[in-house]
Amino acid sequence: MELNGYRIMWLFVFFDLPTDTAKDRKTASGFRKNLLKDGFAMMQYSVYIRHCASGESADVHEKRIKKLLPPLGKVSVLRITDKQFGHIMNFWGRAEVPKEAPPTQLELF
Repeated sequence: MELNGYRIMWLFVFFDLPTDTAKDRKTASGFRKNLLKDGFAMMQYSVYIRHCASGESADVHEKRIKKLLPPLGKVSVLRITDKQFGHIMNFWGRAEVPKEAPPTQLELF
């Protein structure tokens, strides 16, 4: 199985969770912590991303997200290819931020 930019996936998790009560804040914080434990990185405060070597790997992480869903709020998951992710432009103010290098791949066979 050859790794290429069309097979490698990126998962984006976007969420808007209630934070009105202490219990809501604890639930939202727990959701974020669980995303980090599952290998996601914070791109923005309510946007987390994860690199997946294949569609099958992305399936596994999507299933984990479904198990972590809080009872209230909105959570969206987006899957894109590495090729598509390569076209992302990031800005801090008017200055473009250089793209981070993709994670290294381990090929066993």
